[in-house]
Amino acid sequence: MSGAADTGARGAGAAGAPGGSRLRVRTVEIRPGAVVLIDQVALPQEERYVICRTWREVADRITDMTVRGAPAIGVTAAGGVALAAAEAAASASDPAAFEAALEQAASGLLATRPTAVNLRWALDEMRAAWRAALATPGATPAGVAQTLLARAQAIHDDDVDRCLRIGEHGAALFKAGDRILTHCNAGALATAGYGTALGVIRSAAAAHPDVSVWVDETRPWLQGARLTAWELQVEGIPYRLISDNMAGYFMRRGEVDGVVVGADRIAANGDTANKIGTYSVSVLAREHGVPFYVAAPLSTVDLTIEGGDAIPIEERDPAEVTTFRGEQVAPEGAPARHPAFDVTPAANIDAIVTEAGVLRPPFGPALAAACGGGECRP
Repeated sequence: MSGAADTGARGAGAAGAPGGSRLRVRTVEIRPGAVVLIDQVALPQEERYVICRTWREVADRITDMTVRGAPAIGVTAAGGVALAAAEAAASASDPAAFEAALEQAASGLLATRPTAVNLRWALDEMRAAWRAALATPGATPAGVAQTLLARAQAIHDDDVDRCLRIGEHGAALFKAGDRILTHCNAGALATAGYGTALGVIRSAAAAHPDVSVWVDETRPWLQGARLTAWELQVEGIPYRLISDNMAGYFMRRGEVDGVVVGADRIAANGDTANKIGTYSVSVLAREHGVPFYVAAPLSTVDLTIEGGDAIPIEERDPAEVTTFRGEQVAPEGAPARHPAFDVTPAANIDAIVTEAGVLRPPFGPALAAACGGGECRP
């Protein structure tokens, strides 16, 4: 990855993928004193990197969508805590002040995006790490900061491993020649590497090179058009871009063999929050008998929420609907709403693909069993 911000330099290859594929970029890299992010707002026109040196800069980059995607947000926030620890270790006068600085950072990072549960999961992992380290006899703020840097880097590497396993499990759901539709971006750019839904597609394409992809553009941020299409083009996987309102047309013509999407939070009953428009795709898929799959790590599962109605839905600035990259696309002063996510009911989902395997309905018992090892700890 580039060593300087906004240079436009190409990134180093990320984790190896089945079939010999190797990604050109890493979404996030956690270094001593820095969290380096590929700027997803600039893609696909420009490939550049942003260096964050404080947790507040990390929080700003999560908020402004420089980094997005539930797993990637969690990994990035873990890096933000590591930065906070390094800063506090240099200035805090005692362990209590040091821990208070970490709690402030964790609270600030948690407030950036309310829907994705991976953010809270990663922050809880970091909190558990610093509490255990501080309880060790002879602990120093500098030593705890080193522990937190290592824990954040481990969370990054663990996410890549989980995505690879998700891809391997999900690939078996598809066969040669399948035409797969995906919504938004749940690829390497939404994770630490490889991707969830796009990881499934990558693995399926490695097994069956004639697999192709329908890419929903995903208004209003166009994550499909800007990011998913870019990733597929980099990987050499055949795809065709369509506007969001075309999905039903191609399903009715029998040109969609399956749908796979990511997730930002999965409730205990399997109801799933994902990028706005996912629910509509699930309804179309159900109407046309097209299998609908969700791919996500177990860190996305929130067993404290019984059903989807309790999932908090982030509402973003309506100007993101009436403008695009600063250019007005609606009449000046047009009123708008911008819920960033919607909830797909478990009844519309045929399977949830996790690193533990492919889970089938009823999802309540299946998720509870998969989370039995504590992977879904809130």
